[in-house]
Amino acid sequence: MLKWVAIEREEQVEAIAALSHSRPCVVYKHSTRCSLSSLAKYRLEKEWDLAEDAVAIFYVDIIAHRHLSRYLSERFEVHHESPQVLLIRDGECTYDASHLDISIADLRSAGLES
Repeated sequence: MLKWVAIEREEQVEAIAALSHSRPCVVYKHSTRCSLSSLAKYRLEKEWDLAEDAVAIFYVDIIAHRHLSRYLSERFEVHHESPQVLLIRDGECTYDASHLDISIADLRSAGLES
């Protein structure tokens, strides 16, 4: 089981940007009301084979924290979608995917290493 870190404050988004200079960060934007979002999250968790210390993983519940979902999109200059995964490196979003395009293989292709 992945050890998701919940994002509940804007300050955490800035901390993720800072952390991403030393360690890649993955942010998953999840709608708890959407079955497709649950399926994409399940697939991501099932495929996950990256070393625990290789990447920091974060999660935002966009129903409970809609303002954070908007803030993430603005901060990292990506169009909001849900579900959506963002790969943050060196303070910037270097890759994003949504819906059933979310996969470990594509994150690897975008530069995430195991």
